Amino acid sequence: MEREQGHKSSQAANETLQPGDPVVAEYKTGVYIGELVELIPGKAKVRVLAVVKHPEQGNLHVGHRTDVSMFHQRRALAFREVANMPLASVRRYTSEIPDYYPSLQGAIRREIEELEERAKWARQSVESLRELQGEYDRQYAR
Repeated sequence: MEREQGHKSSQAANETLQPGDPVVAEYKTGVYIGELVELIPGKAKVRVLAVVKHPEQGNLHVGHRTDVSMFHQRRALAFREVANMPLASVRRYTSEIPDYYPSLQGAIRREIEELEERAKWARQSVESLRELQGEYDRQYAR
């Protein structure tokens, strides 16, 4: 019931949107700023004008795994490309719309930096866990 109410409230918020309105919306794992083209049941057709978050790479069905049959390279939606985005993810955008290419550059740079930080964290975590593994072996192995 709560989920239905949340869906209804997001529908009500989206009913005030009109074609031509600037919006921000999620598409798969990317986030885009664009222009609302059309509202259709459960979806919004959005013309992409800028990129907020670059899509994640890899197989989305088995997230963050590299041992998959196909590691998908996912491109950001192109400038002025129209995509059917989930209506629940569409919100009015009220700030200045950045130019597409600089926004794309920023989004991919942030995605790379985040992945590099996660890789550093993963390496440090593995090192810490191996130290703990040795301590556990010394403490509990008989």
